[in-house]
Amino acid sequence: MMGSRLESREPSLSSRTVGVSSARAFAVLLGKDLRQEFRTHEMLVSMGLYALLVIIVYGASLALTAHGMDIMQMSGGLLWVLIVFTSLLGLGRSFSHEREQGCLEGLLLVPMDRSSIYLSKAVANFIFMAVIELVTVPLFYFFFLTGEAVSSTMPFVALPLLVGTVGMAGVGTMLSTVTMGTRGHEVLLAMLFIPLVYPLIYGCVTATTAAIVGAGFWTDSFVIPLALVCGYDVIMLAICWVLYGFVVNP
Repeated sequence: MMGSRLESREPSLSSRTVGVSSARAFAVLLGKDLRQEFRTHEMLVSMGLYALLVIIVYGASLALTAHGMDIMQMSGGLLWVLIVFTSLLGLGRSFSHEREQGCLEGLLLVPMDRSSIYLSKAVANFIFMAVIELVTVPLFYFFFLTGEAVSSTMPFVALPLLVGTVGMAGVGTMLSTVTMGTRGHEVLLAMLFIPLVYPLIYGCVTATTAAIVGAGFWTDSFVIPLALVCGYDVIMLAICWVLYGFVVNP
């Protein structure tokens, strides 16, 4: 009788232990990535400088043609081009320390859920991308939209920025892991990343432009694209979560 009670309690104890172990592994790995980056500032500085250079190129290329173009209608696309390519630079460097020092092989020797590695790295990438967006989006507004009559719905730009950054961080982390050990991994990452996140970019550009311009905000120009991007995030993050263990296992 006592043996049967112990056997019935064993599964719950083991599952509880695995759950605590996964949460602890996630916290430790995320803390490691954040401490390393905020100590060296390698990724944040490179992403910030790259974003600033893109804004300067925008200003130089649009200086002579802005009078004949509707900058308001182009603002969503220009902003997301800036975000996508800046994010690619950061995603390409997200596994640089693991690749150079062989840390990933050491992590795989630890008996923990492989999805904890994915989740910690994806959250870290999301935080770094969000920090850069907090700096570059106001700069973009200052240089290109200060003299324009933007809509009162402009603050809603934060919604497509949020869901778009979540999707790019999740998908980009998966692809960065896949291309980590390849030659020319940054080029291969861009070739895989941009086609895969095209539906996300299209929806985010549409929703962002609708929030800036204000035309059709509560109809198909903002709500429907934003809902499609949210659905994309749920599906792609679930797929990456499930498949990550097969990607990193030797």
